[in-house]
Amino acid sequence: MKYVDGFVVAVPAANKQQYLEMATRAAQVFKDYGATRVVECWGDDVPDGKLTDFRGAVKAVDGEIVVFSWIEYPSREVRDRVNQEAMKDPRLAGMEKQMPFDGKRMIFGGFVPLLDT
Repeated sequence: MKYVDGFVVAVPAANKQQYLEMATRAAQVFKDYGATRVVECWGDDVPDGKLTDFRGAVKAVDGEIVVFSWIEYPSREVRDRVNQEAMKDPRLAGMEKQMPFDGKRMIFGGFVPLLDT
């Protein structure tokens, strides 16, 4: 069964190109090790909620855009292996020091697809 890692971050609008460059580099590494798909979505219609919402989940402030992303894998086992290998890959070395967003506000998790049509 497939497996999906999901992410939500708040990125300063001025850092869009930096984010895209970082995401493109990381996507290639993850795909090289076995991820089947990497999707990055720049927020366009992200409304405020009544109780909670995407902006609140990542404590986005004015001037920040919510980015919703996911990585698909053939299985949880492949995902676990890919994550281990990718973190050791020299192409990602030092990336955490150059992130164009506040990584402490990122939310993420692994998911087993329930419906895929």
